[in-house]
Amino acid sequence: MHNVLTIQSAVAYGHAGNSSAVFPLMRLGVETWPVYTVLFSNNTSYGAWRGPYVPPKDIAEVVKGVDERGALEHCDAVLSGYQGDAATGAEILKAVELVKSRNPKAIYCCDPVIGDFGRGVYVVEGIPEYIRDHVVPAADILTPNHFELNLLTGIEATTLPEILEAVARLRAQGPSVVLVTSANVEGESQESVTMVAVSDEGAWQVTTPQLRREFTGSGDVTTAIFLAHYLDTDVPTALSRTADSMYGILKRTFEDDSRELEIVAAQDELVSPSQHFEVVDISSLL
Repeated sequence: MHNVLTIQSAVAYGHAGNSSAVFPLMRLGVETWPVYTVLFSNNTSYGAWRGPYVPPKDIAEVVKGVDERGALEHCDAVLSGYQGDAATGAEILKAVELVKSRNPKAIYCCDPVIGDFGRGVYVVEGIPEYIRDHVVPAADILTPNHFELNLLTGIEATTLPEILEAVARLRAQGPSVVLVTSANVEGESQESVTMVAVSDEGAWQVTTPQLRREFTGSGDVTTAIFLAHYLDTDVPTALSRTADSMYGILKRTFEDDSRELEIVAAQDELVSPSQHFEVVDISSLL
């Protein structure tokens, strides 16, 4: 069994941040230690919410308390998503450093939450630069969406070779594994969406039908599922299982016309997906 320290936002109602990631990790057999960066009533896409930001010093205190239990030497990975501000981001990186000092084999998996096509940048000023300059070099696994990939690399990637070029630029900065969680590839059907994963061993893609909806929190779930499988398998297997599970969850959410992800209702999709999509080896394009 693996152990993951996940430092993210939390919402009381719905699914975002740790409220998206913790249940899938646990359902997949990963012992999960959540640390919260915000405690909101709901995700911010509603336009109104209540609840506090957690001060960075309090995040540090919680991590310190976990360390005092002797747990961090058994931590296999740190997972992070929305970082709030640079001070919170810095505290997360301190936690990563602490975990790796306790267990040098531990890895850091980061979803670099910045924005998306259609919405643009939706984090506070300074966060994109902080992620680019400090978080990317520290990450072992990075899971940007297509918009974030372009922003972090300065490449307006549209074709598959351009996406791979942008991924190579990210990997040159530090991460050994990059998962592009949603790519709209020029020349492919507008009715589909592609995920691309690259590591030292090669590159792979998987394409699933496009569900014409915006799903808040889907990136958080995607990263959690990928990390859970990566800890047990390899990149192409993790990519395959992630795509299958995510399509099942999003399809159930779409069919139920739910604004919030139907993670609990569709939980069987995490362990036994109802549909399978072929992963294609694209290493020859590297």
